[in-house]
Amino acid sequence: MRIVHTAAELRGIASRPGRRDGDRASRAVVMTMGALHPGHLALVRAARESADEVIVTIFVNPLQFDDAADLNRYPRTLEADCALLEPLGVNVVFAPSLEEVYPAGYPVVTVSAGKIGAVLEGAHRPGHFDGMLTVVCKMLNLTRPDLAFFGQKDAQQVIAVRTMVRDLSIPTEIIAVPTVRDADGLALSSRNVFLKPAERTRALVLSRALNAADAAARSGGSLGEAVAAGRHTLAEVPEVVVDYFDALDPVSAHPLEDGYRGQTVIAVAARVGSTRLIDNVITRIGGVLG
Repeated sequence: MRIVHTAAELRGIASRPGRRDGDRASRAVVMTMGALHPGHLALVRAARESADEVIVTIFVNPLQFDDAADLNRYPRTLEADCALLEPLGVNVVFAPSLEEVYPAGYPVVTVSAGKIGAVLEGAHRPGHFDGMLTVVCKMLNLTRPDLAFFGQKDAQQVIAVRTMVRDLSIPTEIIAVPTVRDADGLALSSRNVFLKPAERTRALVLSRALNAADAAARSGGSLGEAVAAGRHTLAEVPEVVVDYFDALDPVSAHPLEDGYRGQTVIAVAARVGSTRLIDNVITRIGGVLG
């Protein structure tokens, strides 16, 4: 496994051969901010199964943070991360510095998430999706993968990246990998390390609420009934401060209203103590999810 820190080093890696229809993917990329956990490693394993070469990027992107304190306390664990990646058959780890990614400081030209960046997670974190898409676009240009793997836990992020790839004609297929959870149901996140024991117990209400919404939908409930079931469950733990618990279109991220039928993503964001967590479930209103 090679660890490189500059775009010049990355360009020095042998160029992948062109991919023909029906061929196995030549190169896959998994983009991370480090502090790797089993959820990230599931993305790497999926990439390894799908491509001949796997690149993992590790970069804490300041454009994605609207809170300087959150950025400063985000874990930086490159050595430990590389130790986890090497046994998985990763070919290259690209771990650039801030100056390498943004040599002129804050970039003049950025990618806009448009309407996707104005709702739900985007509304609560202004500029987050613009910053995320800007660095994803840059990493796609640098690594030139056939496939890029993202976690379904960040559902709105997946929608935004797929939309960018479509609208900007970037020749990379975006693959979403199911959310990895602890045995008690908590979605894995690098931020879970900040939870105190009592807070972690409270955080379990997020997955319980999503399960309640999913169960209501699968039993024939309307979208409004499914969302209400989840919100009722959240209300059982008032210490958890909810930013949103809503249904969104799985293609456009547009918030959905009661009366909608079809596949939907029900997403939640909440603060447990000082830690902000997100989670979601994919379900279907008006029929069983295939």
